[in-house]
Amino acid sequence: MTTDANTTKLERVVIRFAGDSGDGMQLTGDRFTSEAAAFGNDLATQPNFPAEIRAPQGTLPGVSSFQIQIADHDILTAGDRPDVLVAMNPAALKANIDDLPRGGTVIVNTDEFTKRNLSKVGYAADPLDDGSLDEFVVHQVPMSSLSVGAVEPVGLSRKDGERAKNMFALGLLSWMYNRPVERIEEFLRTKFAKKPQVAQGNLLAFQAGWNYGETTETFATTFEVAKADLPVGTYRQITGNTALAYGLVTAGELSGLEVFLGTYPITPASDIL
Repeated sequence: MTTDANTTKLERVVIRFAGDSGDGMQLTGDRFTSEAAAFGNDLATQPNFPAEIRAPQGTLPGVSSFQIQIADHDILTAGDRPDVLVAMNPAALKANIDDLPRGGTVIVNTDEFTKRNLSKVGYAADPLDDGSLDEFVVHQVPMSSLSVGAVEPVGLSRKDGERAKNMFALGLLSWMYNRPVERIEEFLRTKFAKKPQVAQGNLLAFQAGWNYGETTETFATTFEVAKADLPVGTYRQITGNTALAYGLVTAGELSGLEVFLGTYPITPASDIL
């Protein structure tokens, strides 16, 4: 690790996005992954899906997370422990904080740390105030309310604004790690092409997250993970599901036999079908 002015250069970093199953952590992690791949980092990911029979909102069984390790060299795993934890609510914090090493960074969405949400996961006191997180570097960010404010110009409801908080988190982390933003913005325009108001709202939330990092004094340092020094060639970003689907098709082609896949359409296996 080296430091240059306000930018710290890292060889590798492990980031975990965690929140309720409806908070969009898989989409956030996926977009951060795509940008890392396009940038040229080596990477590995580990999505963690909650049960499809959805647990009550804000409870421990309903926590969804996405971990990614990016590096400037060849890596083989998504990392044993996260260096950075983005926790969108108390449940996400409680479910993941024990994995964070001493001195790790925690970014929390303070808007969700209400008395009711704290009691759902057994917090007798607010961990943001009781000193239990003193061994970590904690950044308290009101992501929900800032996202609501960001989408106001396009007339989205408060509920839709709060849904965009995952894009706020993505914007903030993109700023922190010097990620290009153009491809993410194009992705949002394409994904929500049939709902231009929603597309614009998500863009505004993403940009608000980036601007928050740029303008607030809370984040004094950005980080940089250089492109990986790998053999020249054509590389593909691929998930386990995609690899399995390719394998099934290839097996049929090479064997000359019909291949039958019997599976239940449920996340995260549905896209194999």
